[in-house]
Amino acid sequence: MKLNKIYSAIVLSTLPLSAVQAAGLDRSGQSISAFLQPGNYAEAGISVLDPEVQGKDNAGNKVSDMAEDYYFPTAAIKIQATDKISLGLLYDQPFGADSQYAPESNAFATVNTNTGVLEGTSVEVKTNSITALIGYQPNENWNVYAGPVYQSVKAKVSLRGTAYRGPQVLGGYDIDLKESEAYGWLAGFAYSIPEIALKAAVTYRSEIKHELDTTETFGFGTDGALYIPGLTGTLLGKPVIPTYHKAEITTPQSVNIDLQSGIAKNTLAFANIRWVHWDQFAVKPAYLSQLTGALTGKQQNLVDYSDDQWSANVGLGHKFNVKWSGSAAVGYDSGAGNPVTTLGPTEGYWSVGLGGQYSPAENYFIQAGVKYFWLGDAQAQTGGEVKGSFEDNHAIGYGMKIGYRF
Repeated sequence: MKLNKIYSAIVLSTLPLSAVQAAGLDRSGQSISAFLQPGNYAEAGISVLDPEVQGKDNAGNKVSDMAEDYYFPTAAIKIQATDKISLGLLYDQPFGADSQYAPESNAFATVNTNTGVLEGTSVEVKTNSITALIGYQPNENWNVYAGPVYQSVKAKVSLRGTAYRGPQVLGGYDIDLKESEAYGWLAGFAYSIPEIALKAAVTYRSEIKHELDTTETFGFGTDGALYIPGLTGTLLGKPVIPTYHKAEITTPQSVNIDLQSGIAKNTLAFANIRWVHWDQFAVKPAYLSQLTGALTGKQQNLVDYSDDQWSANVGLGHKFNVKWSGSAAVGYDSGAGNPVTTLGPTEGYWSVGLGGQYSPAENYFIQAGVKYFWLGDAQAQTGGEVKGSFEDNHAIGYGMKIGYRF
């Protein structure tokens, strides 16, 4: 396929800074832009997010920064096997969470009765994804593609403090969800006019259902504190049963729309629009639901969201000379509803980003970018009750990527 010089020089719509998300569990943005590159192509990149999320609990006490820094790598290879068939393999870490409350507010911290140590609420969610793609190009304008998606998920959560009704209910609760592997699929199409650097692509990813071997513990590690009448044994004055079981987590379906076009000499406009189906997402551990239902009359989810997530990233790229290009972009994310879970108390964001690309030779380049996020104010809730307010927060994202054509 022929490649216009402006298109080959400006690959800025794929800058790693555009992949750094900050809403809910969404991280990588699940881009397939590497697969839509012309010819044979490979890339590797890394993105880092440094968030600051602080607020106040219901008593007016300060809650210090509870959001941990995190990084995630990406990699891709695309082979143009024939004039009409292309193959690709993409790796990313699409969803995740890293939060740790400082042990300062009684709302989110509790003394462990086993160790005497003051502990804060924490969450860690890790995912990995490998997408295999095959594309069919009937001519230089159209590309239809599809393929299977492998995904792994694992998580650990500890709830501490009066926000969870103290150690007698959930203030000493831990859950360990062992790594699970499952499969989904992807399909989409792209249309391009290389002479004017025009490209439009629509990509759908299916939801993926996981069943994770799960251990829930109450009372700082003592298995099975459940109020279920008729069972023998007690913990904290309540009957007990074993808590080893499987929990179901379904990562959401999504749609990405990618657009770009040359608009002037050496200048490219680009946009990405993303929809993620979060409004039916919920993590419902069996014994947490039963315990909260028995003690409070209302079953509680570990995590859930009330709205779908919409995000957009739009910008301009410009080629300054043979070796140097630059870009600027603005972004918006709706978040997934407010109030939100105490494990991630922000609602969407606005962002601005700058990036640059250096091409020592025609067949490879180095990209780097930085992005600043104004994180949306949110109320943090658990059990349907607001437990804190988080306002005026921000994050900084960094990214670097190397691309090679062969």
